[in-house]
Formats: sequence, structure tokens, C-alpha cells
Amino acid sequence: MNFSSKDNANPLVHESQTPRYREENQDDDIHDEIDAREIFDLIRDINDPEHPLTLEDLRVVNEKDIFVDDKASSVIVSFTPTIPHCSMATLIGLAIRVQLLRALPSRFKVEIKIAKGTHQSETAVNKQLADKERVAAALENNHLLGVVNQCLTVKN
Repeated sequence: MNFSSKDNANPLVHESQTPRYREENQDDDIHDEIDAREIFDLIRDINDPEHPLTLEDLRVVNEKDIFVDDKASSVIVSFTPTIPHCSMATLIGLAIRVQLLRALPSRFKVEIKIAKGTHQSETAVNKQLADKERVAAALENNHLLGVVNQCLTVKN
């Protein structure tokens, strides 16, 4: 992978439309179901691998494209690459998956996929992101894991 050239040199940047959960609304002593808003808060600040912008800034992730069934321990996140031929789509999906696997209780089954009709290789990328063995192998690659960790590093 060549990370030096950009597929989308001038992406459209959006202003946040969704307020964050407030700290005073979070009480660890009260069991509350995990919902789409909480998942969105976990992934909105993931950095785009090509730009100094977050996935929220680029509208790659939206709360409306997150489906959670807490009782069934299921999370499905659909994301929208900024362009239909984005070469970073698999990396973005991997970063979302890693962030959620690190943050959520282990009981959750996490599915990450490209939103229908938003990428020319949607089927192939979705197949890669759903393949547990491929994901595990990717995370054993030190270079790739380093790139994923950079995407997950919160910038001040």
C-alpha cells in the first residue's frame, strides 16, 4: 500500500451535527443498554488515514448508519467512503472494527461494512472485513497495525 498519494486530495469537510454524551450522564453504577449514539461516540474521532480529519468530519460514519441490539449483543456499522474508489476503505473498516473490539464488552459481535452502493469494490471489501482470519492476520502485520493505531490516536 502506498500511503503517500491521496485518492481524494480535497475532501468535503462537514461540521458536527451530533452532540457528544456528557460526562455527567454516564454513571458506571447504572446498567444502561449500549445504543447507536454510544457506538458513534466511540468511532467518530477515528482519524482518516489520508487526511488530518476524523471520520465524522468527512461523514464517513454517521449515527443513523449504526444498528445496535444490546440484548443480542450485536453491533452493525455501515460506513461511507468519501469517494467510490477509495483505496483506504478496508483500512478504515479495520480501524472501526479494532476500536469497537477494544472498547466494547467481549460479548458483542461486531459487523463493519461499506454502505450499499457507495464503493466500487463494496462486495470484496465487505468480505475482507467479515473474515475473522483475514482481520486477525492483518492485525499481526506490525506495519498495518501501526497505521491502524495512528488512526485511533486522539489528536489534540
